[in-house]
Amino acid sequence: MEITKLLKAIADKSRFKIVTLLLQHNYCVRALSRELGLSESAISQHIKVLKEAGLLVGVKKGYYMHYNVNRHVLEKLSIQIKELAEIEGESCNPQNRGCESSEQKRCHLQESSHRCSNKVKTFCPHEEGEEG
Repeated sequence: MEITKLLKAIADKSRFKIVTLLLQHNYCVRALSRELGLSESAISQHIKVLKEAGLLVGVKKGYYMHYNVNRHVLEKLSIQIKELAEIEGESCNPQNRGCESSEQKRCHLQESSHRCSNKVKTFCPHEEGEEG
């Protein structure tokens, strides 16, 4: 599960509404279209994004595909968000960092290493093996 892809997928207002509806009941594209007042093609595009993020699964019922939320993915996302909220920040101490006086105001930007600690590595924007 790629957290940024998932967050981007549910950040859209219409997709968030789709997920909310699908948590309550499974729907096909046509029913979602009527429920949300959007075209079936718009709903299909939103469904595609949500499926690519791993958030939706489809089950064929007759001629129609009915969609459900993959609650396991949603639960994993909530755990990662909770872990993110529990990260404690450290106060910047320019004297211990060896900053020049002109740099002391920007101490929080002056890291000797741009690597993320193991606790926040999941959320770190740096690629593995990337330099500074």
